[in-house]
Amino acid sequence: MRRSPLGRDGLDLTFLGTGDAFASRGRFQSGYVIEGAGCKILMEAGPTVLCAMKRMNFNPAEIDVILISHLHGDHFGGLPFLILEYLWESPRKTNMVIAGPRHLEERTWLLFKTMFPFSRGDVERVKRQLKFVVIEPESDQKIGKARVRAIRVPHMKRFCSLAFRVELDGKTIAFTGDSGWTDALVPFTAGADLFVCECTYFDSTELDFHINYPLLERKSSSFDVGRMVLTHVGREVLDHNSDVKLEIASDGMKLHV
Repeated sequence: MRRSPLGRDGLDLTFLGTGDAFASRGRFQSGYVIEGAGCKILMEAGPTVLCAMKRMNFNPAEIDVILISHLHGDHFGGLPFLILEYLWESPRKTNMVIAGPRHLEERTWLLFKTMFPFSRGDVERVKRQLKFVVIEPESDQKIGKARVRAIRVPHMKRFCSLAFRVELDGKTIAFTGDSGWTDALVPFTAGADLFVCECTYFDSTELDFHINYPLLERKSSSFDVGRMVLTHVGREVLDHNSDVKLEIASDGMKLHV
């Protein structure tokens, strides 16, 4: 893997949550804030995302774009809490784009109405401020100030799970989302300044809908990226921490790209 020098320009990435769906070892669930070029992107919104943002001094109303990789609760289940925040605590002054796979909009509002069925406040105002955009596999589109490329990765069968390549301010961050191993990740991430890669299992190598560490370690030399950091780490990986040679992210960790 090639290394990119740090500089003043570029992007800042904060790991809000690096845990799996079980919040293994007390880690927050999926959430990442990308900052650069006067833009703030929230990538993934697990149920703990609002707590993590406030603990790490991010104003939820200043997020410009939210990217969601797939429709599992530990990746989009925090959206109703953000909507509630925008209703009462932090009213938005600008519109925001929420982009992800098909059915994200309907599932988000269904979840919100299920969780907060008698919510008062100007829900229609918030609805007008939130623009949902569908990201299709193999797409390459401008979302806010960023260019976002996506491919489908092997995680869900009925619904689509996406990996992202986010280009902003001359820098590129690649992200697997949740994914089993696929050779398509190698060319998709090539040239990225930072590669954020899921790594859920260590012993359970027979499960193919997440990446396990032994396989990833063997494949790591295939990636042409500036820096590779593991996230969505499960209990097995944390229990084998002394055996893991690749860099593991932690909640609250900040990187400059």
